[in-house]
Amino acid sequence: MSRAVMNAAKAIAIATALLALSGCASIVGDVRPFEQVQPVAQTPAVQVPAAAAPTAGDGGGSIFANAQAGGGTGQRGMRLFQDSKARELGDLLTIVLIENTRAKTNAKTAVTKDAGVGLAAPTIFGRNVTYNGNPILQAEIEGTRDFAGAGDSAQSNQLAGNITVTVVEQLGNGNLRVAGEKRVRLNQGDELVQVQGIVRIADIGPDNRITSDRVGEARIVYGGRGTLARSNAMGWLGRFFNSAAFPY
Repeated sequence: MSRAVMNAAKAIAIATALLALSGCASIVGDVRPFEQVQPVAQTPAVQVPAAAAPTAGDGGGSIFANAQAGGGTGQRGMRLFQDSKARELGDLLTIVLIENTRAKTNAKTAVTKDAGVGLAAPTIFGRNVTYNGNPILQAEIEGTRDFAGAGDSAQSNQLAGNITVTVVEQLGNGNLRVAGEKRVRLNQGDELVQVQGIVRIADIGPDNRITSDRVGEARIVYGGRGTLARSNAMGWLGRFFNSAAFPY
């Protein structure tokens, strides 16, 4: 293979790598949402025989006869013994975000080791072994090793707000799987808030609200997309020099 062909191959490889890095850089800084949870179809309820149920509009001898069918309006019927908490597939539930986490780590390590070996000048036949008056068999060895390391890390995160989610699955034990997101489009980008998790019906308040600290298996995402989000991200060259691939 000629040198020109090899240089061309190297140029193509470098250009391909740069294009790949530039492609990755185009999305660096954008929030990465979780996969959306699709509603799970529930087992249909047992149908009541038509003869046993009053027909809509005839009263059926009770003022609540139309409650089961929602009064013919297509809406949920009247609940005589239940509140308005979310519990059915598709119901809405408001989650109050009160996330506040703090973490701090402090570590210190110190190691010291001293070693010494001394060999006095020996005597032969009662006389020291010397050369020009200096002992030649006397020796001393000393060694010292010191190591000191310290590390300190602190992190604090806070997230507050409200987001309304949808019931996507009834787990059958009084728990509900919920998921939802809120997108706000601003001048220079989009803001995304996404919440997924499992809630207990008993934890839902009378105003159909629940705090985020009572959401099990919670997955919460908050971030932005667009020019403002990407302007706060490090470029691909800077990421290379700060990666494990850079040896220095």
